[in-house]
Amino acid sequence: MFQRFPVLPLTGFAVLILSPSIVAHAQNSSPVDPDELEVHIDGWNRPIPRVVEPQKSAPAPRHDISGTWEPAEGWRNGVQAQGAYNYPMDGKHPLPYTPEGEKAWKEHKYGDGFGSYPLAQVNDPFKMCDPIGFPRIDLHDLRAIQIVQTPKKTLVVYENDQVWRSIWTDGRAFPAITEPRWYGYSTGKWVDDYTFVVETTGLDERTWIDNAGRPHTKDLKVEEQFHRVSHDLMQLTLTIIDPQYYTKPWNALDKYPLRLEADSFDIREMVCSESEAEIYNKEIAEEAAAAQNEKKQDKKNEREQNK
Repeated sequence: MFQRFPVLPLTGFAVLILSPSIVAHAQNSSPVDPDELEVHIDGWNRPIPRVVEPQKSAPAPRHDISGTWEPAEGWRNGVQAQGAYNYPMDGKHPLPYTPEGEKAWKEHKYGDGFGSYPLAQVNDPFKMCDPIGFPRIDLHDLRAIQIVQTPKKTLVVYENDQVWRSIWTDGRAFPAITEPRWYGYSTGKWVDDYTFVVETTGLDERTWIDNAGRPHTKDLKVEEQFHRVSHDLMQLTLTIIDPQYYTKPWNALDKYPLRLEADSFDIREMVCSESEAEIYNKEIAEEAAAAQNEKKQDKKNEREQNK
């Protein structure tokens, strides 16, 4: 089983390609029902209690988003296999592409959701264990994140891929010349006592914005707004700004709720292993080919019966 997806049977890159029912259930219109899932455990195999009803929470602390956070609607509600949470690839949420942006998108062969491509045609860089990059790490399989604040920067550590981002808060400007980075260059500031705003630029064009292959240029700017509603609840809004590919900014996440976990919570490990990916993709490819051959044979048999 893939370490990147440690809790779903038949997942790993199946989340990208095979569209299991539980993944489809986790879209924005249908929050995950914890009764349908395995017992939620942390990295030390300790069960995490379900939150059955909203609990009264203490007021939010000022200028503080530190702690370990998980999707408030359910610990797997952040699985966004069909694309960005507010724009799933279901044929009902079109994006404001420019002609150039739509052309670039059509070159990306994604494996799940409305209009997806056959397995053999999928060219998702994540399939071969390229870094997932930003903002896709927020828009693919958002699990636990741990936020650590220091005097000069804020660190965000992700369960997915076991990576971190440095968000500089010392007032620096973006560098004049940037080498493209998988997770970009980030700066942040407090706009009020409870709202932390982050801007990220310098993102590598090889990454996709989400699982549906939404593209971006080197000039992509991503804005995140972390708004702490109370001690235990925070809302994350993520905005895509890329005028060359999109006619207007669009919110991939809009006040997406995150719940604070206990300070004893240990983040699980989800790491992409190239050797496991190779084996898994081979098995999935063989399974898909067998299913396709069976379907062809069924159609052939049906034609012969109708003669």
